[in-house]
Amino acid sequence: MLDDPSWTLMAACAAHARSRPTHPAVVCEDRSVDYAWIHRTSNRAAHALLTDGVRRGDRVAYLGLESEYYFTLFLACAKVGAVMVPINWRLTAREVAHILRDSGAVELFVETRFQETAEVLAPELPALHHTVRTDRAGDPDPGAGLFDWWRDHPEDDLDPGTGPGDAVVQIYTSGTTGLPKGAVISHRAFFTLPAAMRAAGKEWIDWRPEDVSLISLPGLGTAGIGWFFLGFGHGLTNVVMRMFLAQEAVRLIREKRVTTTFIAPSMLHLILDEPDASPAAFTSMRKIVYGGAPMPANLMLRCLEMFDCEFAQIYASTECGAAAVCLPPEDHRPGPLLRSAGRACPGNELKIVDGTGRTVPPGVIGQVCVRTPAVMLGYWNLPEANRRTLVDGWLHMGDNGYVDEQGYLFVGDRINDTIIVAGQNVYPAEIELQLAEHPSVRDVAVVGVPDEKWGELVHCCVVALPGTTPSPRELTLFLRGRLADYKIPSTYHFVPTLDRNPAGKVLRRTIRERLLAQQQLQGVLSND
Repeated sequence: MLDDPSWTLMAACAAHARSRPTHPAVVCEDRSVDYAWIHRTSNRAAHALLTDGVRRGDRVAYLGLESEYYFTLFLACAKVGAVMVPINWRLTAREVAHILRDSGAVELFVETRFQETAEVLAPELPALHHTVRTDRAGDPDPGAGLFDWWRDHPEDDLDPGTGPGDAVVQIYTSGTTGLPKGAVISHRAFFTLPAAMRAAGKEWIDWRPEDVSLISLPGLGTAGIGWFFLGFGHGLTNVVMRMFLAQEAVRLIREKRVTTTFIAPSMLHLILDEPDASPAAFTSMRKIVYGGAPMPANLMLRCLEMFDCEFAQIYASTECGAAAVCLPPEDHRPGPLLRSAGRACPGNELKIVDGTGRTVPPGVIGQVCVRTPAVMLGYWNLPEANRRTLVDGWLHMGDNGYVDEQGYLFVGDRINDTIIVAGQNVYPAEIELQLAEHPSVRDVAVVGVPDEKWGELVHCCVVALPGTTPSPRELTLFLRGRLADYKIPSTYHFVPTLDRNPAGKVLRRTIRERLLAQQQLQGVLSND
């Protein structure tokens, strides 16, 4: 059964190679590989890893853009029991060094464009024994170097002796506080959600063998990895973008007849603004799953007008391993539920706790906690962080929120993003959702800035729609009556774009640090 939680990635790969060998598994740029190819080639790569000395439990890192070769290497690691460590290519050399050092990676696969970073870091990393360049000079195929590496190795199957509860990937969190932590995820994370949905008779999120799935979120983070392998487990076709470009996304959906995708709201916004975006371009879509940030009501309405398909929202985190909460398609209609993250997915549990760990009643804000069989095995080499985050089987999400009487979760903010104004808690997402409804606001981020009198003040960074010039006074008047006075921003700053991570989440800490570094709050941030 394709959604059996006892499966592993190796079992899924072998099963599809037998049952649908010529069905396209991955389409990337102008290349397409089928399930037989990806099984044979990942076997070769697995034997090459063994020749390089990689053994069960070893960490293998990847620094490059996504492609069919990246996911082939991922499967090769699984086939020898090694753990893939994907590295976001947008990181600085210092951040890359932290991940390589912290993980103790023994082998690194790197694209030429990032090789200089790898060469500078290598002398500082005694555990790193091999570096393999994935491409080849002058060859447009991003996997040409890998053909040289795995060419002479056999294609026969391997059995590493691993099971569904064993580690398969170590994903480093976005690091909103301190250095990124390596969340260790098992095979089980890619199969429990479909199995639970099927057992409950739910089709909130579903995958069909005839689907064509667009991998628009980076395959180097939990969203892109998870969406790819959830689809891979069902034997469908995965259209992989090496990096997200809105114009390219529109083209791929139209030409490849994409039926489903997982995407961030900010990316949907960019797609809708493309000149080629029209209902006719999206007739193949049957379901869009979104997450990573709240969906503003006006954006949701635009999406419902443009895409004649179902929508589902998921609330999750790297540590969840899969979706924890879902707002199903039937709840996507005008009304208050559009501001909800949804209900606990089948097989999961949800609760809100106060500062002492006690469960609070419906409607009371506290820390969001979930219990899911897909939860991470733990943070790599961080026992104290594990004790704080995983308590009696419950994952403490690090978000504030509340659950209503019907079990719908309403998420506030990352706990560390909470702004405290004269002792009052202010949650940025609440303000952002209101301002996103202003007709001249394209994007918005709210952060706290220090203030001697009040402790913190609410500051708002605004991206205006082209051709509009909203004033701070206009935005303040818009919020009056919608929010309590202490929640209304004291200062505004207009910017061309907002800092976001690859999953589309606003990097409030980066925005806040930049504001403070400028030391121009009296001038740049003035409302005058």
